[in-house]
Amino acid sequence: MSVFHGKKVLIGVTAGIAAYKTANLVRLFIKSGAEVQVIMTPASKDFVTPLTLSTLSKNPVHSTFYDQEDENELWNNHVELGLWADFMLIAPATANTLSKMTNGACDNLLLATYLSAKCPVYFAPAMDLDMYKHPSTLDSLNKLQEFGNIMIPATSGELASGLVGQGRMAEPEDILSFIEKDIYYKLPLRSKRILITAGPTYEAIDPVRFIGNHSSGKMGFELAHTAATLGAKVFLVAGPSAQKVQHSAIERIDVRSAEEMYQACHEYYASVDVAILSAAVADYRPKNVADQKIKKKDVSLTIELEPTKDILKSLGEAKEHQLLVGFALETNNEIANAEAKIRKKNLDLIVLNSLRDKGAGFATDTNKITIIDADFEQTSFELKSKREVSVDIVNEIIQKLDA
Repeated sequence: MSVFHGKKVLIGVTAGIAAYKTANLVRLFIKSGAEVQVIMTPASKDFVTPLTLSTLSKNPVHSTFYDQEDENELWNNHVELGLWADFMLIAPATANTLSKMTNGACDNLLLATYLSAKCPVYFAPAMDLDMYKHPSTLDSLNKLQEFGNIMIPATSGELASGLVGQGRMAEPEDILSFIEKDIYYKLPLRSKRILITAGPTYEAIDPVRFIGNHSSGKMGFELAHTAATLGAKVFLVAGPSAQKVQHSAIERIDVRSAEEMYQACHEYYASVDVAILSAAVADYRPKNVADQKIKKKDVSLTIELEPTKDILKSLGEAKEHQLLVGFALETNNEIANAEAKIRKKNLDLIVLNSLRDKGAGFATDTNKITIIDADFEQTSFELKSKREVSVDIVNEIIQKLDA
């Protein structure tokens, strides 16, 4: 999956001949799974039509603050556009626009949005050779980068004037590659390997029946998605779950029983930097598993149970360089039980949630957690979606890794 999947991309188009490349640029972002909105300067419409870009982006194209022909038209809010985007790309960026960006000029919607943007801003210069080499242009390029903007260098080749030299806007494929690499190398979990467990385990009684629990695996799958989005290679050991993997950096290892999960975790544990055990593993399993389906009888049925292996404790005992995170789902004495688990199982963090909290626990789309570290420092969070909870958990892990 591309790093652009799910990203909100705001593309600014200015009045240069290279604007014709913007159509392919928009198409490539859409193909990569991004959501795209386009802002055009009024003059850029002479080079590429709003109809083309709106069709490719699947969104209306913005150009003016309001429609002068419709007195009831709503104001195009440049602040909202700037806040909406995960990053902004101005391509082509002409000498005129670069100068205005440098000096804070604000005479069109694109420039107003640029000045309001809180996200990273990339710009791809495009102009003729003499314009590109002019001291004022070079000054603009330097100052914009000093402001924190990221330049996608122009390339050399034949220009619209017939001159040959630097000033050609980078090709759309190269622009995407440049931004993709820039984003990837800034991801906080780049090069990290993370083991995550998710879902329930099923402990067989006979070929038909099993002992299990109500875990859906949602929390573990959200953790895997968040970690992968932030650059990690994730090994997701999943018990029976209907959840789907949504990122190419996640390797799913399907297991069924606690023993299978134990073996899979130990297979990957030595090679990972972080292990997050969010699965709801059965504490007991039938001591004897019937070869054939047990027939119903009028008398009661007794099944002798034996403890399963404690996966979390075994990883705590084997811990060398890993940061180990456990989960505690409690119904009473929550804090005391979670702190005891930290000591007993040699954990760096534990994620506590209580079944007494409405909206927390199994088979819900929300969770309410408290994170406790090895020094028993607590950080509590309000009820949130499990995707938001996963971000909170991963952010705590990143802080520990950076400490």
